[in-house]
Amino acid sequence: MAKPVRAALGEVWLNCQVCQGDLFRERRVLLNSAGMEFMLGKLAGENATGLICWRCGYVHLFVNKDIKLYRADK
Repeated sequence: MAKPVRAALGEVWLNCQVCQGDLFRERRVLLNSAGMEFMLGKLAGENATGLICWRCGYVHLFVNKDIKLYRADK
């Protein structure tokens, strides 16, 4: 199972929008549309960082490459 992380964007620490938890699991997510995939193939999609709340499971998606992840003790 993935290790818990905390996340920050610049100097702002991120919390879950649903339960305000501050621990997440990271997952890379491919963003693509049906039209883009049909025309250019699966490699045309953009990547995002998915942060899954450790407490409630809500998925937050970020395409901003400036997001920083820090190891956390559970």
